[in-house]
Amino acid sequence: MRLLNLSMLTLTFATLSACGTAQAPGGTPGGGTDPEAAALLKKIQQFAPTEITADISGLPANERQALARMIEAAQLFDGLFLQQAWADNPAMLARLSADDSPVGRARLHYFLINKGPWDRVDHHKPFVPGAPAKPEMGNYYPADSTKAEIEQWIASLPAAKKADATGFFSVVRRGADGKLMTVPYSVEYQNTLTAASKLLNEAAALTANASLKKFLSLRATALVTNDYFASDMAWMELDAAIEPTIGPYETYEDEWFGYKAGFEAFIALRDENETRKLQAFGAELQGLEDALPIDPAFRSPKLGGLAPIRVVNSVFASGDGNRGVQTAAYNLPNDDRVIKEKGSKRVMLRNVQAAKFDKCLVPISKIALAAGDQGKISFDAFFTHIVMHEVMHGLGPHQVLAPAAGSAAAKGAAVRTALTDTYAALEEAKADISGLWALQQLADKGVVSKDIAGTMYTTFLASTFRSIRFGLSEAHGKGVALQLNYLLDKGGFTVNADGTFAVNDAKIKDAVAGLTREIMHLQATGDYAGAKALLASMVTVRPEVQKVLDKLTGVPIDIEPKFTTIK
Repeated sequence: MRLLNLSMLTLTFATLSACGTAQAPGGTPGGGTDPEAAALLKKIQQFAPTEITADISGLPANERQALARMIEAAQLFDGLFLQQAWADNPAMLARLSADDSPVGRARLHYFLINKGPWDRVDHHKPFVPGAPAKPEMGNYYPADSTKAEIEQWIASLPAAKKADATGFFSVVRRGADGKLMTVPYSVEYQNTLTAASKLLNEAAALTANASLKKFLSLRATALVTNDYFASDMAWMELDAAIEPTIGPYETYEDEWFGYKAGFEAFIALRDENETRKLQAFGAELQGLEDALPIDPAFRSPKLGGLAPIRVVNSVFASGDGNRGVQTAAYNLPNDDRVIKEKGSKRVMLRNVQAAKFDKCLVPISKIALAAGDQGKISFDAFFTHIVMHEVMHGLGPHQVLAPAAGSAAAKGAAVRTALTDTYAALEEAKADISGLWALQQLADKGVVSKDIAGTMYTTFLASTFRSIRFGLSEAHGKGVALQLNYLLDKGGFTVNADGTFAVNDAKIKDAVAGLTREIMHLQATGDYAGAKALLASMVTVRPEVQKVLDKLTGVPIDIEPKFTTIK
């Protein structure tokens, strides 16, 4: 186990991220002509520098002070996530920050974007000399272990210890005797989490909002006790102008099993007007669940009692919430116990989404779509589909309900544990495609506007080219490749003679419903073999898609945020 003091690393990371890397006239970092530096500059330019800010003028002085403390705590998570992704990340960051050559500055800049020495939009290829292949197990399991060894060890454990070994908030290490053991996050990252806890307690003391005070206090306690349940419940009940999400949540970095949560933070301000517009969706959730195009036995007769939707403007993001392609929205928590009692909260980062639409999607549409279809994309459709994507994470099967023949999954097991390494990509595809299905249901009822109904499929088509550029080594990219190829096979999307793409209005609805049904069936039956086969056959870039992607080289893949609300 390691008791790391990452304060110097965090300070270095925060300072470098805020300042960026110097670029001399001519574009090459430091003004040099080093070929490697020039090649890295092209990679860096895939991410459009974008100011992300929010209006804090309406916050009283004490709330601004509380906000500043939350951001200080969130900054600690950058260094913490680096450590979770790879044990040698901190040392590599220190070496890169000391290299002031043109190529050194370029390596550092791209390292900061990717949170490591691997290109997250190019199949995790190393771009720093000496970096190994990206470890699929992250730094959650011993570097000298194998996936088979961990699987056998987990299978040998009694139920309680097995739950801990497969839980979100522990790492697996070797004891002095060489045997495998679990170490809670609160011990593994003790120094950093103690510092973050102190800052959250200070923020709690400053705020006058009771629900925010409660969440911050409970989350401060959770960081040092490793018990996140009470604070997750309080987060679901949060009703404040400031909307903090801070803790270990998503499991993307654990590519072996998808068990272990990465530390991340989103500190944001609620957009009251936009949040009110979406409140109507909350009343539709049970109706959507009841209408899912799956076996009725796989539907939930009663969803969790509280499923809020929040529209926010981002003030700061860190850790797993700010690496590579930026998060546009999220649906949390992932704890099935909380979901059962409270549902899950959908948080939409509106200012981030607007930046992505303007900087990436509009330029893509001018290349991927025929001229006559380019006017059929809209920010409202883009934004509302992201809302429905997050909504649909909370709908559909979350436990194995009828184990498939030959499946090792037991009835009642979490889908996440049953589908292991296939889960993340399949779940992202489910949320996307069923979100499109749900939008059609709401359009038929008149819940969403005619503008959205008339532009949602074309906007989604253009957005698939945006998302597939994230790379097929990433869960979202895999999920989008699956959807795009399925919809092409079913005729919902077609390819024009000039190589542009179009929506086939006569087939798109049935194709969307069909893929929704197929994915949810795999989840409800815990069919790992079926999930593996579906991804293997569909996660590929076909020639007609590649031709469009080849024309997008001058279009940014995503944004590189510069958080300027509080400097």
